[in-house]
Amino acid sequence: MVSRTPSVTPIGQHEPVTATRAASVLVVDDEPGMRNFLAKALASRFALVETADSVETAEALRRRYHFDLLVVDIRLPGESGVEWVQRLRERDLHTDVIIMTAYANLDTAIAALRAGAVDFLLKPFRLEQLLSCVDRCLEQRTLSRENFLLRRQDEKFVSIEGILGQSDAVQGVCQTVQRIAATNATILLEGETGTGKELVAKAIHTLSHRQGPFVPVNCGSISPELLESELFGHTKGAFTSAHTAREGLFCFAGGGTIFLDEISELPVGMQAKLLRVLEDRRVRAVGSDREATIDTRVIAATNQSLSAMVREGRFREDLYFRLEVLTITMPPLRDRIEDIAELAQHFSQTLARDLGVPPLPLGHEDLRAMQAYPWPGNVRELRNVIERSLLMGSLPADSLNVNPDTVQKDGGLPLDWTLSEVEKHHILRVLNATNGNKSEAARRLGVSRKTLERKLKLWTELAAQ
Repeated sequence: MVSRTPSVTPIGQHEPVTATRAASVLVVDDEPGMRNFLAKALASRFALVETADSVETAEALRRRYHFDLLVVDIRLPGESGVEWVQRLRERDLHTDVIIMTAYANLDTAIAALRAGAVDFLLKPFRLEQLLSCVDRCLEQRTLSRENFLLRRQDEKFVSIEGILGQSDAVQGVCQTVQRIAATNATILLEGETGTGKELVAKAIHTLSHRQGPFVPVNCGSISPELLESELFGHTKGAFTSAHTAREGLFCFAGGGTIFLDEISELPVGMQAKLLRVLEDRRVRAVGSDREATIDTRVIAATNQSLSAMVREGRFREDLYFRLEVLTITMPPLRDRIEDIAELAQHFSQTLARDLGVPPLPLGHEDLRAMQAYPWPGNVRELRNVIERSLLMGSLPADSLNVNPDTVQKDGGLPLDWTLSEVEKHHILRVLNATNGNKSEAARRLGVSRKTLERKLKLWTELAAQ
């Protein structure tokens, strides 16, 4: 269930924290009435409200969407709410969690907080208690994110925290990076163009605590004639334009990391020379008869399948085996659509600051269109779309060539409708879908038939006046 209710502050309630209006929440409770109540209560605070009746359903929704807050009941069919939250924390999920229960004692509360919950609500609770609890969580989240951006406003993403995304695919990459960063192992990064291979390489270098620099090299952008000199250096007079001696990039990266991007573009002759460097940890400058020992970690990247190139005879098998000590495969953006909202929000904030324009408010329809688009250019393409949108003032219609039939619509309800008008519209639509069957409509709406009949009677009386 998705709530599409416009943001309206009911009389007598305080204005919610501004940041929550663009946030999302997942409610997990096995009682239909409670789910319906919470969805309506939180609709004015959040851009997206999803509900689930079990952990299994909640996990399926988490794979589709990024959620800023989870509101979870302890007693659920199958796995309990506390057990689920504990499992999420063990997988390094950083989403805030509010635990609810009608059967509370001190031990229960302690177990919930130890599992990672940030707050605890005892049923039955008043609406004001719920909203105050939610606002506290979201306000703290906003402050934490603002502090994060301030600390890094002059930095590029180089740490593991800079790899955005809560999808299983991204979290798997992050866990691998944390495990292998401190070693000196050669790493091979595979993935389509724009998936963030250099970002991961920088994260590995940063977490390795190596004292030398991070030196990126695009093997495909350097002419084959100059590539050996660029990588290994040359002596004076080694070739026509070598007027002075110069160290190569392997030496410049001494004590640090050299990132060989597009390693698949390496000429066959250079492949043999690189293999020897990896095996001996020594380089010989062009024109020199001496070798220099190096302490340089190698991270290579490719957007092609090196194993397929080996079978086709276009890449040396021995070099391939030397490079693939450990392979990290970067997931394409179309396989991690639940991360798109977080990435788009990040790019909107950071690029707006760089361009000197206001951040772009992205509506739920915009995010739906982004999730339906295949993103052949991956995260880099998403960044370009957001930058173009900031310059244009809105998401350009031609940015995402998406079939409208593949994008879910939320009814196109007028934004000036009140909460009561939206509720009436939705109830009448459900009644129409059930051919006037009030019992079935009440079941789908998560309310009693008596409540449904009372509302219908009220609307009839108002229409007669």
